[in-house]
Amino acid sequence: MQTSTDLRNLLNRIDHRGYPAYKDTKGMYQFPGYVLSIDHVQGDPFAAPSKVSVHVKGAQAGFLPELYCGAHQRIALQDELNRQFGREAGKFAFQAKGSGKSGLISVSRCGQEVLERTACQIDAKTGDVILRMEIGFPANGRTINARELEKILFDFLPRCVQQALFYKNCDKARLRKICDLAEDQQYIREQLDKMGLVAFVANGAILPRESGISPRPMKGAVAFESPKEMEVMMELPHKGVLKGMGIPKGITLIVGGGYHGKSTLLKALELGVYNHIAGDGREYVITDATAMKIRAEDGRSIKKTDISMFINDLPNGKDTRGFYTEDASGSTSQAANVIESMEAGAKTLLIDEDTSATNFMIRDELMQRVIHRDMEPITPFIDRIRELYQEYGVSTVIVAGSSGAYFHIADHIVQMDRYVPKEITAMAKKEAEGFPALSGLEKPAEKPVFTRCPGQNREYRGNDRIKMKTMGREAVSINRETIDLRYVEQLVDSEQVSALGYCIRYAEKHLFGGRTSVRDVVRKLEEKIARDGMAGLCESSSSVAALAAPRPQEIFACVNRYRGLVL
Repeated sequence: MQTSTDLRNLLNRIDHRGYPAYKDTKGMYQFPGYVLSIDHVQGDPFAAPSKVSVHVKGAQAGFLPELYCGAHQRIALQDELNRQFGREAGKFAFQAKGSGKSGLISVSRCGQEVLERTACQIDAKTGDVILRMEIGFPANGRTINARELEKILFDFLPRCVQQALFYKNCDKARLRKICDLAEDQQYIREQLDKMGLVAFVANGAILPRESGISPRPMKGAVAFESPKEMEVMMELPHKGVLKGMGIPKGITLIVGGGYHGKSTLLKALELGVYNHIAGDGREYVITDATAMKIRAEDGRSIKKTDISMFINDLPNGKDTRGFYTEDASGSTSQAANVIESMEAGAKTLLIDEDTSATNFMIRDELMQRVIHRDMEPITPFIDRIRELYQEYGVSTVIVAGSSGAYFHIADHIVQMDRYVPKEITAMAKKEAEGFPALSGLEKPAEKPVFTRCPGQNREYRGNDRIKMKTMGREAVSINRETIDLRYVEQLVDSEQVSALGYCIRYAEKHLFGGRTSVRDVVRKLEEKIARDGMAGLCESSSSVAALAAPRPQEIFACVNRYRGLVL
């Protein structure tokens, strides 16, 4: 390992040379209190910025072990250190001048959710801290401006490191509150199953967002207040007594007029699979970690999925025990989404009437009389929803605004009235007595088969270079195949999409082929990440990408939408 003086001397030597000479800086350098590692140098000032990381030994960082002893506390601390560093780096970004991306100092931008990221990692045993960033190495045209880079590496960066990554300079009370919040959130999540709940929404939560494009809480919004009939109480390790609405296992229907908060509540439940930062308003909105949002998804690829629980006896005789299509309809895609969610281990389904296929959700009495059940290959969701819970332990939360058919079968009915929830189960069921319930099925469906085994794509056999590119939160491409993730609505960060791309690339190289089922592929990917971290999915330790952890359910969703999947 070289010293910071060696780096300064090197910069003096290459000053005013052609930009490729910056490649000589790659390596590790000892600075006071930390090691600076230049992991990858950009090819020119207009290319993607250089990758740089800072390594601080636990003894020097000085963070108390109780702040990172638990996984959720550690992730929360990592998240906060990344945010702190970003705030400090923002003070110096582009103060070093030059062409192209010269002077950029950038770390991962965190949203309202707390995610595990490769951007900042703390060793649970030693307390060592690694923070990864991008820096635009300065140039005039394509000529090295080493003086400006020296300003970044020897002036700006040390100040950021000292303020963000050393416990003695941090707001200790703030860090303690952040880690305590993470412990409280995890406690609630662990209590859900014990209390027979699929979700908890705390009294005082702020669910509406600032706008359709802003995830921040809306100012002046109506605070959530649980109906007394559904109110539960929890004694949290740090916050103490907390009351709120518990959504029980089974079938819950959320109803109400337009713009009264139905979808807003469902959206909060969707994202309740993640912990949220203090001040978000949804810190104590906690949902079953396996919950999946289900919707229609016209045009998606389906590869040998057993959708016979919902679709059978197609006129063309197509097999629905191993259904295959490259262009699914709304009802077919939603059926596949339900079955694939079961395959992914989901114990809660979240459904909004607005984004569902009508013929998948319901067939009313008049339609059943005109078009007899024997002539309709689709078994609507309403006929299977009770079976899903009783036979498979899968609960459902449905938002409905136009059809009252689900009143008959719902266990709990909540009306949203100007963002205020009201428990109306008894009243709604009494009103429903005047309307005939839809005739149900006589026998349950055969148990879905989850034995699909992906083969290796011929294009990638023996090919060490598989190109991967992400397109925000919407898609990831593997060579020429684009995986459309627009409707995987619980993805909240583009770095999660990047991680999914690396998962597919790793699976193509090491897991697809032979007799490994989709379930086993995802399980082995989880084991790989647990053992080596998300960085283990990257090609080398010097080229670790900016990744955020997706849930296993999103890994399943990505595999299932991969048109290059060989089955």
